[in-house]
Amino acid sequence: MKKKFIHSVITTIVLVYIIILSGSIVRVTGSGMGCPDWPKCFGYYIPPTSIEQITWRENTSFKKGNVIIKDKKLYVSNRDFISKENYSHENWSVYTKHNYTKFNAKHTWIEYINRLFGMLAGISTLIMFVLSFFQKKKIMIFLCLLSVILLGFQAWLGAVVVYSVLAPIKISIHMIAALVILSLYLYILHLSVDKKTIIKYDRGFHMGIIVITILLIMQIIFGIQLREFVDKQMKLYEYSNREMWLLNPNIWFYIHRSFSLIFIPILVWIYIKNRTLQNKNIQIVSGLIILEIITGIITYMFDFPILSQPLHLLLATVIFGYLFYELLNYNRVKNNENAIV
Repeated sequence: MKKKFIHSVITTIVLVYIIILSGSIVRVTGSGMGCPDWPKCFGYYIPPTSIEQITWRENTSFKKGNVIIKDKKLYVSNRDFISKENYSHENWSVYTKHNYTKFNAKHTWIEYINRLFGMLAGISTLIMFVLSFFQKKKIMIFLCLLSVILLGFQAWLGAVVVYSVLAPIKISIHMIAALVILSLYLYILHLSVDKKTIIKYDRGFHMGIIVITILLIMQIIFGIQLREFVDKQMKLYEYSNREMWLLNPNIWFYIHRSFSLIFIPILVWIYIKNRTLQNKNIQIVSGLIILEIITGIITYMFDFPILSQPLHLLLATVIFGYLFYELLNYNRVKNNENAIV
């Protein structure tokens, strides 16, 4: 049962990373409003593929909650019915959450797929919670229950983002919440796994990882602030003319770019320090930081290639995950909870 629990935790963590990647793809493609309602998409479990499916037509079956676009407004069906020759206002209510009425089948399905991954993460989290009752450490029950609650909160935030028509600040809160949830999953994994690799505790290296983690969190926050500016530029240029998005950047661009330079001496320090410690996880982090810097340069120099931003964000969260997990390992050794981590 323990192995099943660990597998469920790892699966959930992988799904969270997939959601972070797919969510970023949703954003850079302008697909966030591909489904104007939540949790369904135009009132359907399987989203529409053409404008005809969300347009009023005579002699057509409509289910309660189906959404149509009419006269540049969204309308929601009040009940199950078959339309007659003429449109009847009695069967429809104006959708009041927002007034976004554009339809793009590609955007709809990109957003829908992102939601599907979210649903899978929810199912995986529920499986974790059920399996937690069979674990020796009873704190797992509380932690897994907390993860269910936080994921529910995150789902609610997703709805808020849609209803706000993708307000940048709410997208940022959505992203920060994802990192908090990811940290909780990693902590659950740490408590449930007993690795067989013995690491040598080094106080200086431990403190160094703490500093690097703090600096990374700061850089992620700076990046989130920059992303809010880029989001506004993307909407301004209707997700085209990518070369214009950072033509006149705000202060966060310069802070985010300049702050990245601090990671160069950090990489040198890691290389020198790790020659004796031979910590494989930290070696991986070093490689990921280099890739992160490269994707940032590519994003700016080549005017936001379609996958550069999502990869940039994904790498940042993977680096955060590695560092956070390594901190948990070092804390365990330091506190002599278990010499084997």
